[in-house]
Amino acid sequence: MTDPRFVHLRLHTEYSVTDGLVRVGEAVKRARDIAMPALGLSDLSNTFGWVKFYRAARGAGIKPVFGCDVWVTNAVDRNRPSRLMLLVQHREGYRRLCELLTRAYQENLYRGRAEIAPAWLADGTEGLLALSGGDAGNVAQAILDEKPDAARTAAEAWAALFPGRYYLELQRFGQPHRTPNA
Repeated sequence: MTDPRFVHLRLHTEYSVTDGLVRVGEAVKRARDIAMPALGLSDLSNTFGWVKFYRAARGAGIKPVFGCDVWVTNAVDRNRPSRLMLLVQHREGYRRLCELLTRAYQENLYRGRAEIAPAWLADGTEGLLALSGGDAGNVAQAILDEKPDAARTAAEAWAALFPGRYYLELQRFGQPHRTPNA
């Protein structure tokens, strides 16, 4: 592939303890083999693999993109959190993501999940891009619950928190909808 049209941003590796199997080195090698210029790492609720990923990607001539797939507290139903993917734009975004994850682990663990409270994002999202969380995000959950007004409200709220940096995700995986494991 000489003109790539796709770059993986949602990649859970062995550092996503509950849902990742891909080894960092193997992912980077495959990206290099298909001439992917960049690769994103977005493990679930942690950044443990970032150093290994950075070294492997840079060594292979691939631009590393850093992110994290995070749980977001659902105040209405704590047993039904949503997901959001946060991608780092620059140093300030890295710092902010680290603050959010630390706070989630220290102040908002629920059923073993470190959850980010949406209100915390009002303190600032500079340096972070947000992707809607695919079928596990609250926008998709509202659509699947046949609540289009709630989906629009959720998308508008995220867009306000991440001005010009919020993106709705579309995912095709060839299977009927499955409920995300909470």
